[in-house]
Amino acid sequence: METAICGRLPLSPNTVFNPKPGDKQSLCRRQRPNHGILMVVSAAALGKGAGVLDRPVIERTTPGRESEFDLRKKKKTTPPFRVILHNDNHNKREYVVQVLMKVIPGMTLDNAVNIMQEAHYNGLSVVIICSQADAEEHCMQLRGNGLLSSIEPESGGC
Repeated sequence: METAICGRLPLSPNTVFNPKPGDKQSLCRRQRPNHGILMVVSAAALGKGAGVLDRPVIERTTPGRESEFDLRKKKKTTPPFRVILHNDNHNKREYVVQVLMKVIPGMTLDNAVNIMQEAHYNGLSVVIICSQADAEEHCMQLRGNGLLSSIEPESGGC
């Protein structure tokens, strides 16, 4: 259903009144010389669901840089790795416990003591199971503090 502006008949059934943002003009304008514009409001265009949707924004990343979504997906899909602490005859038990609590996030005193004891009596102990990138980082930090450590895939080994 179409309605003519100011009571005039439409020139074309496809003419639609489409004001720009900030326009303060009324629908019924005075006719100016050489400006015989006829505006028509289409009821279909004003109804629910009518109109043009904005183009979706597609996240673009610079070369060599991954998006946040890609990083989260990659982190979830990488296979887990074990960080292994090996026994050594150089470091005191108290020092090993302190390093474990400093390097491994969320490591409690009780867990650190249990890991240290297992490595002392059995020769090695699993410190944490995490992503490969995190496992490599933890292993390097443990080594940087003088402890013997390694990583292996969780599915591999014993």
